[in-house]
Amino acid sequence: MNHPKIDVRRADDRFTTKIDWLDSKHSFSFGGHFDDANTHHGVLLVNNDDIVEPGTGFDTHPHQDMEIVTWVLGGALVHQDSEGHSGVIYPGLAQRMSAGTGILHSEKNDTWRMKNDPEPVHFVQMWVLPDEPGIKPGYEQREIDHELLAGGLVPVASGMDKHESAIRIHNKYAALYAARLAPGQSVQLPDAPLLHLFVPRGTVTLEGTGTLAPGDAARFTATGGQRVTAVEPAELLVWEMHATIS
Repeated sequence: MNHPKIDVRRADDRFTTKIDWLDSKHSFSFGGHFDDANTHHGVLLVNNDDIVEPGTGFDTHPHQDMEIVTWVLGGALVHQDSEGHSGVIYPGLAQRMSAGTGILHSEKNDTWRMKNDPEPVHFVQMWVLPDEPGIKPGYEQREIDHELLAGGLVPVASGMDKHESAIRIHNKYAALYAARLAPGQSVQLPDAPLLHLFVPRGTVTLEGTGTLAPGDAARFTATGGQRVTAVEPAELLVWEMHATIS
């Protein structure tokens, strides 16, 4: 049996990819950044915190056998893929792409086409391993902005039966929640074998642990149910997981 553990990872300790159009912070090994002791937590392999400058972005590139969830915090991200899906992802609109047997897609900050005052787009992209390889590629999005106004944890993407309204991912052991908290508001984390809490914006206090600042994360093993309270306006992304990668 695993011993209860909360492993806090600070924002400044993340791997960084910084070029003229991209500022990307990687919570786990990614691309040219590799640490054998930091490849995943549960079934979560990627938690990239990205800022992309206007008129730039990720050109068409391939993915395979991965569930990819994108959450925009500011600005707008234009998605296009080889399955014919296209759209603009903005704050409060969750997106899931199942790479399955193989898919090509691009992600661009095209705010300069849509407004007179273009701005960087800030988003978090998370990759989860699917239950099985070789599924049919797919795409789904859902508007949950109004649900976030209540201040609680809102199911965003899930493979669990208990989350009928969430975007479906092909992993029955994982679910993603989001929350927007005003100062003083709090939420209780799920009680699950594995949790990943990421604070993309704002400052919060984690019960029994202390302060988490923007970009900080906490990895929970065999413990859950703690309260997270906002010190200032904050946003949370929480993965509940009931399995891990062997």
